[in-house]
Amino acid sequence: MGSQSTSEGLGQEFTNHVIQAMGPNTSPRMRTVMTALIQHVHDFAREVNLTADEWLAGVEMINWAGRMSNDRRNEGQLVCDVIGLESLVDDITYREASKADKPPTSSAILGPFWRADAPIRENGGTITFNTPKDGQVTFMHGQVTDAVTGKPLANATVDVWQASTNGLYEQQDPDQVDCNLRGKFITDAEGRYSFYCLRPTPYPIPFDGPAGKLLKLMDRHEYRPAHIHLIAECKGYGSLTTQIFDKDSKYLEDDSVFAVKDGLTVEFKPREGDAQAQFDLEYNIQLAKKN
Repeated sequence: MGSQSTSEGLGQEFTNHVIQAMGPNTSPRMRTVMTALIQHVHDFAREVNLTADEWLAGVEMINWAGRMSNDRRNEGQLVCDVIGLESLVDDITYREASKADKPPTSSAILGPFWRADAPIRENGGTITFNTPKDGQVTFMHGQVTDAVTGKPLANATVDVWQASTNGLYEQQDPDQVDCNLRGKFITDAEGRYSFYCLRPTPYPIPFDGPAGKLLKLMDRHEYRPAHIHLIAECKGYGSLTTQIFDKDSKYLEDDSVFAVKDGLTVEFKPREGDAQAQFDLEYNIQLAKKN
C-alpha cells in the first residue's frame, strides 16, 4: 500500500512511506539523519495543525534568507541562531571533543559575519583602522597550547573579527575600510599572539531580514552582549570556533542567539604604560589533537 488517506488524515503510515522511499544507495548517516528529520517534521506539522498558508509563509522565509545571503552575510545561519539551533549543534559537537580529562577551550557559534579572506597581520599590530571616538582600544594577547600537555603551539592561526561600536561589521558599513576589525595572526615559537582591537560593545543583530522578523513575531529583543569572535587552528589539532564575552556587558543572560557559555566571559583590565591602548585582555587557547 502507498500512502494512507482516511478521514483522520495522513498519519504514521504515510510518514513511514516517505521514509521508506529512500533508495538502497543512501548512505547510513544520510538515512539516519533524514529518517529523524522526516519523522520530526511530520510530527511537528500534525501537532500544530500546520495550515497551507503557514507552511508557505515558512517556505518564503527560507527563500528570503537565501536571497539576502552572500559571502559577507549568512541570513540563513542567523535564522538558525535566533532559534538556538546553532548553539545546540555547537554544544553537541563540543561535548564530543571535551570527553578528555583536559578538554579544549570552550567553543561557540560562528555567527553570520565571518569572512574567509581576512588578511594575515603581524603580531603586535592592530585590527582597528577606523577607530571611532567612543572606541576603547584594547591590547589582546595570549598563548595557544596543547590542551593535554600544555605544550606551546607555534604556527597556529588565530582568526579574529568584531563589530565596531556602532554595532556594524565592516562589510555592513561603508564608512569602515575593507577588513577593518578583522585579521589572522600566526603564533610565534612560544605559541603567542597579540594585537590591538576594540573593547567590544553590545549591538543588535540585523533586523531587516527574516531573523529580525522572527524575533519580532516572538516578542524578543535583538541584542547581543559585547563579544569578540575567534577561530584557532593548528596542524594536527581540531579547529576551535568560539566567542569571548565582556563580563561587564549587558545581555549576557539573554543573548538573542543563546551563545554565552560558562568559561567564555573575560575581564578587560586597565593597561598601564601603553599610549595606544586603554585596556588589556589576556586570552589563552587550548586545542585538542585530532582523533
